Amino acid sequence: MKQKKRIKGGVKTPHYKNTSKSETKLMPVPEKVEIPMLHHIGAPCTPTVKKGDEVMVGTLIGESSAFVSAPIHSSVSGTVADVKKRLFPNGANVDSIIIKSDGKQTVDPSVKPPVVENKEDFLKAVRDSGLVGLGGAGFPAHVKLNPPKDKKIDYLLINAAECEPYITSDYRETIENSWNVISGINVVMDFLNIENVIIGVEDNKPMTIKIFNDIADTDKKITAVSLKSEYPQGAEKMLIYALTGRVVPAGGLPMDVGVIVMNVTSVSFIAKYLKTGMPLVKKRLTVDGAVIKEPSNVEVCIGTYIKDLVNFCGGFTEEPYKVLMGGPMMGLAQYTVDTPVLKQNNAILAFNKKQSMLPEQTACIRCGNCVRACPMSLMPQQLDIFSESQNIEQLQKFNVMSCIECGACSYVCPAKRHLVQSIRKGKVLVNTKGQK
Repeated sequence: MKQKKRIKGGVKTPHYKNTSKSETKLMPVPEKVEIPMLHHIGAPCTPTVKKGDEVMVGTLIGESSAFVSAPIHSSVSGTVADVKKRLFPNGANVDSIIIKSDGKQTVDPSVKPPVVENKEDFLKAVRDSGLVGLGGAGFPAHVKLNPPKDKKIDYLLINAAECEPYITSDYRETIENSWNVISGINVVMDFLNIENVIIGVEDNKPMTIKIFNDIADTDKKITAVSLKSEYPQGAEKMLIYALTGRVVPAGGLPMDVGVIVMNVTSVSFIAKYLKTGMPLVKKRLTVDGAVIKEPSNVEVCIGTYIKDLVNFCGGFTEEPYKVLMGGPMMGLAQYTVDTPVLKQNNAILAFNKKQSMLPEQTACIRCGNCVRACPMSLMPQQLDIFSESQNIEQLQKFNVMSCIECGACSYVCPAKRHLVQSIRKGKVLVNTKGQK
């Protein structure tokens, strides 16, 4: 087994992998879906359909000419009921397409396996599929897989760490579709001419480790590595260091150190798309939390409302105090359960008041816990001070933009300082200055 490095900082969090043995359930097609024109980092799409148009599963409904963007497709067959602005989880207002389903799930005739004979065909196919990073970041996959020619890539790293508490959707992919994962890996290796592949898996997933070790015994190009279960082990820069010993420079990208990192479900989807031609219109999510009646892993149509997904899982056992899109460390709290599922969502978690209340913050006691926990070697307590005082010069000097917002600092703070929220405000200040 390849030697691995221990990441700097990090924290021990409870695993709460309650749904690890829950086979994926297929949710019936909802009566309607709502599909925003932004499921990814980059430029939003422009609707290519209007109210009253008929659409089918796989019909292109949103497109952009921007390089950092990804097309969007209908997840149901039916009629476009409306096109309106929607408040996106990150606070942006974007166009959103509401489709009333006819329940037939008729597939668009354009959905056919792509013809892929070379790297250019492959990259076009990945873009046409609408694939974005399915681990949560939502970076358009065709951009990640097309580094500049001066960037020599010699490692493909597959992220199967899934280090956030509760979430098991990627784990179920490795159990249920392991050969799609391997097929996708081989395709990426072949077309991008990458020699080395490492699959990184946290050691709280022994079944995944066994599956990939067995495969690695027959496919010598692939190495499976067991990683220590430590948050944020699955963060891109942490994974790169743990598996290769390489350090991505501040402000740099994995390609700067010869690496491409792909989420395990993302690479599995590539294999499925090349076989079927069906773009990204469905997503598996973990639905869990104290007030979910039947915690489950569920495959849903993109655009399904959270409330419909929760009802499929038996509903709430009591009124939820907080609903998260994503994990408890980095997920976004939702202001309504009428929010639709996006491509990059991997979990919906719902908690009661006791679990959700933010503790009252007190004065920093200068204990240094946040500094020791920070995997990026930052000084969160200083960034908090500079953010509150709106000191942009010092925020830049102390590298606020290098923060990956993992939440480790807030997690260990005995004064319960709201460090991540404060640092996010600091980033906004720096970005606003840069736009002037």
